[in-house]
Amino acid sequence: MNIQVITIFPEMFVALTDFGVTGRALKQKLWQFSSINPRRFADNELGYIDDRPFGGGPGMIMQAPPLQAALDYAKQQDSSAKVIYLSPQGKPLNHEKVLSLAHEKALILLCGRYEGIDERILQHNEIEEISIGDFVVSGGELPAMMLIDAVLRHLPQVLGDERSAKEDSFCQQLLDCPHYTRPVEFAGLAVPEVLLSGNHAEIAKWRLEQSQQRTKQRRPDLWQRRENGDS
Repeated sequence: MNIQVITIFPEMFVALTDFGVTGRALKQKLWQFSSINPRRFADNELGYIDDRPFGGGPGMIMQAPPLQAALDYAKQQDSSAKVIYLSPQGKPLNHEKVLSLAHEKALILLCGRYEGIDERILQHNEIEEISIGDFVVSGGELPAMMLIDAVLRHLPQVLGDERSAKEDSFCQQLLDCPHYTRPVEFAGLAVPEVLLSGNHAEIAKWRLEQSQQRTKQRRPDLWQRRENGDS
């Protein structure tokens, strides 16, 4: 998968490219990454790409011309790429959407800043808006990194054991079960006996029951969707 990110803070993405599962996968060439700073397309020497909003109001708005130039450049690198704008006004990112995006060959992620971007960018281009939750952060970089990390986990060979992604929370609309490791006892709490039994059928049964119980208690909305057969 080829991922291009349009951002005025490309250095933030070293968290993905240099560390952890995603960093290792990049070194193994399981995905490709590049960043495009829209400041390079600014029409002024100082690289300003924002201006005051028409109609007044607080903050600044990212201008359409440099963003459009950055989008055009990204599309020239890969015309098949799906374009996504990280925005609190978009549809919430969920497990089903992550799986859908994992089947894309290329993504272009547009990261806004300030009070947002000129609306005409969204009107002029085929762009999907995606939100990571009902809250606002200072820019689209952190949401973009969360989306990238979530998607890459579902690409072949990215995880050491592909069962990890299939058994994560939200698979089959269930939260993950509790996990334990050594020591057997900690702070007066012992590992459940079934996990030490070696009986894989009973362990699988226990884990499913724990997932179901946890989902009912912590995410009744998710459990209801599962009971109703909603996707």
